[in-house]
Amino acid sequence: MSVPKRIPAIVVVLLFSFSLLLSFSLAQQGSAATPRPQPCSEPQQKQFDFWIGEWELTWPGNNPGETGHGTNTIRRIMDGCVVQENFSGGDSMHLRGTSVSVFDVSAGKWKQTWVDNEGGYLDFAGEFKNGQMILAREAMRPDGTNVIQRMVFKNISPNELDWSWEASKDGGKTWTVNWPIHYKRKS
Repeated sequence: MSVPKRIPAIVVVLLFSFSLLLSFSLAQQGSAATPRPQPCSEPQQKQFDFWIGEWELTWPGNNPGETGHGTNTIRRIMDGCVVQENFSGGDSMHLRGTSVSVFDVSAGKWKQTWVDNEGGYLDFAGEFKNGQMILAREAMRPDGTNVIQRMVFKNISPNELDWSWEASKDGGKTWTVNWPIHYKRKS
């Protein structure tokens, strides 16, 4: 009668490891068949679609009769969840900036963060309502007084829109337009 030989420990460890890997692989294949929920599929996620594209910009120049010119390219990134802006003041001004915007489901608001080549950092929150996208923020002026700043996207059509940078020193009762820009879609 022969005595069974012992299986070396390394073989046992390798077989166990192989069975774990096989189980994990089969589990992964099963989950691949299960559809994942679509990120950023809320209806509000489409509210900024009017802004997507390549734009020629004009605004009043520093002197009467002058017109400033720039460009802005807006696109969706990160699986369509983020709206990214790339602004250039062209030859009219040195300002260059970028922003990212996302619809925050938990807050029910759009959130935007802007940064630029002047070291600027601005953060906004707002919503699309009555045919306008309004994003606002509270800020402190250099003299220590509070101000509300906002961007208003209005007069929106497929190939044009107006944008204005506005400020209120009285808590939003009255607004001053500091920089109006007209957008025209590049053809």
